[in-house]
Amino acid sequence: MPAMNTQSETIQIEVAYGLAHKQKLLSLYVNLGTTVAQAITESGMLTLFPEINLSVNKVGIWNKAVKLSNILSNLDRIEIYRPLIADPKEVRKRRAEKAKREGRADKTTGGRVNPLAKKSEYNK
Repeated sequence: MPAMNTQSETIQIEVAYGLAHKQKLLSLYVNLGTTVAQAITESGMLTLFPEINLSVNKVGIWNKAVKLSNILSNLDRIEIYRPLIADPKEVRKRRAEKAKREGRADKTTGGRVNPLAKKSEYNK
């Protein structure tokens, strides 16, 4: 029977989480077959950031959303995402409306004002 290579039984991964004022990237070795949820728990990230709630926070591996039950591969980086505080579509919509009111956007198309166009076209 050949000798077992213990190196192949563990894999190296990273767990990342960040706030505006504090970020953490932890590197650790876990057993082959470890799930995303198990790795996050083993990393200690939940202790460092008690506001993380895995039933609320989405997670991903290398910027691709995954389930907590996904099995990890060598060199995976788990990213724990913060909940959005505002809907990005709504924010863009409000910003475009403000630009129209301030004359920085075409009132018909919403695009940039053509500086070569007659002023009277855009001041209707």
